[in-house]
Amino acid sequence: MAEDNSDANSELDPELESIYADMELMKERFAKLLLGEDMSGGGKGVSSALALSNAITNLAASVFGEISRLEPMPAESKPRWRKEIDWLLSVTDHIVEFVPSKQNTNGVTMEIMITRQRSDVHVNIPALKKLDGMLMDCLDNFRDQNEFTYVSKSDVGSKSNRKREEDKWWLPTPKVPPNGLSDLARKWLQFQKDSVNQVFKTVMGMNAHILTQMEIPESYIDALPKNGRASLGDSIYKNITVDHFDPDNFLSAMDLTSEKKILDLKNRMEVSVVIWRRKMTNNDGKSGWGSGVSLEKREQFEDRAETILLILKHRYPGISQSALDVSKIENNQDVGHAVLESYSRILESLAHKVMSRIEDVVMHADNLAKNISGDLKRNSLKDSASRASGKFPNAKEELEKLKYANAPTSMTLSEFISWTLEQDKESQEELSNGNESATLAKQTSATNSKKISYLEKLENLGGRSPADRQ
Repeated sequence: MAEDNSDANSELDPELESIYADMELMKERFAKLLLGEDMSGGGKGVSSALALSNAITNLAASVFGEISRLEPMPAESKPRWRKEIDWLLSVTDHIVEFVPSKQNTNGVTMEIMITRQRSDVHVNIPALKKLDGMLMDCLDNFRDQNEFTYVSKSDVGSKSNRKREEDKWWLPTPKVPPNGLSDLARKWLQFQKDSVNQVFKTVMGMNAHILTQMEIPESYIDALPKNGRASLGDSIYKNITVDHFDPDNFLSAMDLTSEKKILDLKNRMEVSVVIWRRKMTNNDGKSGWGSGVSLEKREQFEDRAETILLILKHRYPGISQSALDVSKIENNQDVGHAVLESYSRILESLAHKVMSRIEDVVMHADNLAKNISGDLKRNSLKDSASRASGKFPNAKEELEKLKYANAPTSMTLSEFISWTLEQDKESQEELSNGNESATLAKQTSATNSKKISYLEKLENLGGRSPADRQ
């Protein structure tokens, strides 16, 4: 019996050790949060909101890294991410608000105030967790694919690969079969990219909305120039205040050849928006801010600047955060906003990296394998390329899009092939029965039933005046 007890204890030891290790790690994480990242206890730490934001950002950086390949997360990384992100998100369980509620006591109904989780946290945290899971599932879908591999540094020798190495030297080079990717594999990659793109647009819209809810720090306001012309410069100010303003013409006149220049334009635009909005909404008492520009003109200029900012966000999704965003995050005191902003930001970054890796496979590997210059436009996954050409998609392309509109959101390549064959069989049966119009109507209904992303709703608000938005 003694031997049996000792065997049982020895079997439990690894499990208990794991629990104790998790407890010690949790204590370390939360001790760092309580001390504001100042482990010396000297009182020089950051706010709790910023400490929590940094903790989520650092955790994502250590778990996900660069996402250099299209492959599932390592076996040890996924459980660690789930466990530690749940620890950090558990803080939001105690972010509450008072709401009225009716209580019946001894037959007497009275209204009392009770606490419940704050509404924005209650709605957005589960949504972000679901989007997080969708990205993990997308990476898992690449487990069994055998259409492409990655070339090691030692195997890189051709001129095309050397050019690729110069462009993105830190990333492995994709390699496809000599004849390129099969049609089904290319459609599957497009399907995966479209799925991730929906996640990307959603979290990008959520992040933008949360940042608008954060207050502009006084330190940022104190550093503002006297007027919009001073922040934009004479050349940009002249282009944005013309009588007939066209955003495309405006951006074509700007130098956007590097991330630094794009970010500089974005910072200038945001400064001018803040200045014009303050002039319209309140009188801050600074005599130097007076000018001859009417209220209606300022409102028009602000709308134009916000339109430019929205276009820049769509056209350059991987751009660094602006000075205003960084200032808001660093000075934010709202823990709920800090969690939502950091979680949506790291998911936005992860989704963008996955889409970039998919584009690498198709744009670089497939086109280099075929060695045909014209294939770049035809095989690229970038929707912007087809829009820029000015050509309308043909009926076959539209039917292909409708065909995959009601597809499951997560499928491996083998599952996608089986699903495609089933859809082709069903389509043939319906066509043979003379139900072409019914099939198209069903697919169109599936497309129209898709929910509009938050970012698309945000676009519709882009032209409203500050008074309307408030």
